Amino acid sequence: RCYHCKKELFGILAGIAREEGYAAVCDGSNADDQHDFRPGRRAAKELSVRSPLLENGLTKPAIRRLSRSFGLPTADRGSFACLSSRFPYGATIDEASLRRVEACEDVLRGFGFRQFRVRVHDAVARIEVGTDEIPRLFEPEISGAIHERFRENGFLYVCVDIQGYRTGSMNEGLRASARGLVDDPAVER
Repeated sequence: RCYHCKKELFGILAGIAREEGYAAVCDGSNADDQHDFRPGRRAAKELSVRSPLLENGLTKPAIRRLSRSFGLPTADRGSFACLSSRFPYGATIDEASLRRVEACEDVLRGFGFRQFRVRVHDAVARIEVGTDEIPRLFEPEISGAIHERFRENGFLYVCVDIQGYRTGSMNEGLRASARGLVDDPAVER
């Protein structure tokens, strides 16, 4: 999913860069991205996209420190990956599915959760929030509202990931499949 999207995006940006006289297209990949499965990196490499943060060895914490020192409003903002990253590899994703995830994440945002994801496993919504925020999910007024709104958005079951929020958690299925721990037909090999 990410490879095809990034290939298209970077291709369009490369055309605009040529028309506008820019020497390169750059992305925001950083040194932490090297340690996870990032199919979009292949598209970036194929289209000669530069990654200045990665090329200079900057990690997410270092980027946040630099952003803070320059007074940038993005210094403490959480990462906002594409909504397709909420689905297992190989899953069919349509606009309605993306809207459903977005609506559920809006519920979490409305309750003031800072870093979160709603991961989709067929009829199951798996909620990831920061480990320090997990107890809030179980406050009766919050858990009841979340359950009701998620059900309204088509999920039969709503569960909480006790490991909390982490980037690339859908890649864990790829690693487990590669080790033979799961046999998941939706996981591309």
